[in-house]
Amino acid sequence: MKLNYKIIFHFFGLLLLFNGGFVLLASLISLIYKDGVTLQLFLAGIVTLVIGALVMLFTRRHQKEMNKREGYIVVTFGWIIMALAGTLPYVFTGSISSFTNAFFETMSGFTTTGASILNDIEAVPKGVLFWRSLTHWIGGMGIIVLAIAILPLLGIGGMQLFAAEAPGPSADKLHPRITDTAKRLWLIYFGYTAAETILLQVAGMSFFDAINHALCTLSTGGFSTKNASVAHWNNEPIIQYIIIIFMFLAGTNFVLSYFAFKGKIQKIIHDEEFKLYFKFIVVFTVIAACIIYFRADIAASTINHPMVWGEAESAFRHGLFQVISVVTTTGFVTADFTMWTPFLVVLFFGLMFLGGSAGSTSGGVKVVRHLILIKNGFLEFKRTLHPNAIVPVRYNKRSISGDIVFNVLAFFILYMLSFIIGALGFSMMEIDFKSAIGLAASSLGNVGPALGDFGPVNNYANLPSIGKWWCSFLMLIGRLELFTVLILFTPFFWRNR
Repeated sequence: MKLNYKIIFHFFGLLLLFNGGFVLLASLISLIYKDGVTLQLFLAGIVTLVIGALVMLFTRRHQKEMNKREGYIVVTFGWIIMALAGTLPYVFTGSISSFTNAFFETMSGFTTTGASILNDIEAVPKGVLFWRSLTHWIGGMGIIVLAIAILPLLGIGGMQLFAAEAPGPSADKLHPRITDTAKRLWLIYFGYTAAETILLQVAGMSFFDAINHALCTLSTGGFSTKNASVAHWNNEPIIQYIIIIFMFLAGTNFVLSYFAFKGKIQKIIHDEEFKLYFKFIVVFTVIAACIIYFRADIAASTINHPMVWGEAESAFRHGLFQVISVVTTTGFVTADFTMWTPFLVVLFFGLMFLGGSAGSTSGGVKVVRHLILIKNGFLEFKRTLHPNAIVPVRYNKRSISGDIVFNVLAFFILYMLSFIIGALGFSMMEIDFKSAIGLAASSLGNVGPALGDFGPVNNYANLPSIGKWWCSFLMLIGRLELFTVLILFTPFFWRNR
């Protein structure tokens, strides 16, 4: 079956229209705050809109059906096209003059990684900072999920796109129609963002800082409007606790949030992934907080009066904040956790591979995959003792098919291979071992802060240009969960059948 290129490019045009509309929104923020780059942002938005409109115009006559192959192409190349178009606000305003740096910052934004090359974030015009945060917010729930919510207007079915955009062992849907699912998820996503913005402003943040941090929290991104990230508010613990709550929610399956609003609390309580996700956070927070309190020098690793409510509270808050930030792959920092004893450095490195829940905006392997791997591992002991017994893996009291278990195993193997190859790639650029493995784990898991020279208090500005492109590739395959991108490198994918 030949690829339907017209529908693929038609969708690219639609994505560019979305991109251009959001850039115009950033130009409005620039106008309100009079930061001097309103015209440049407006032009960047108009250029993107015109290109998108022309592409849609020339491909308006297309077949309405989209198969899986076309879905994979649209998602992967759509992400790249959005990243390319997303560089225009940086380039037009001169905020980032290098195209490599601009692409890296944009890809980091859309993949919700949060790694940055900006040395002085606070000197960047507010309109550009808002666009930077918007790239997180758009990428968080997924450009594709956003677009399929309006696909009925174009007469195009979106199930293939949703499967490619949100792969994984869990396929819970809120409504039989995928477009209705997308709308409900976006409503929850928007509602959480608005709620966090209001709470942060009430807690003492300026409106601009509040809305930017809300956009980046719910998307589990990690871009901040301050050079010190959330550590800028170490003297205002309530702000950090609000961000902690919403990072936790962002790392939770959004379907569970829908059930909560419908009053179906039992579904949340009995969800195995949620219970393990919660337990992970509690256990790792207790470990981190105890070590910080008894062994680490809090004052040396933080700024702005870190012990406002006492040393014990400060140890608990910083431990909880960093655990949730790394587990959910948000990447905000309140302190330099690489100074909290070697044990905690290794612990946080390991947490980069954990990830939040399936159906959340977080990256990483995802808790449900770890759960299935653990369960299958224990069942292998039973199968060894009773080779003729049929012992299926159960999740939420239901038997999981062998295909899903094999998929999870294949994903984990492929993820670890990608990590090893990623680290080898960085080592070939003469980057030291600690920094190389930190960069690979952070980029692939969309975490943001890495280790070594690219730790929590540093940025990626000193990474070689080829390293930034390698990082961008790892961010992309990590965000789209490996298979969606890597399948394009297989020869049989492109054969016409």
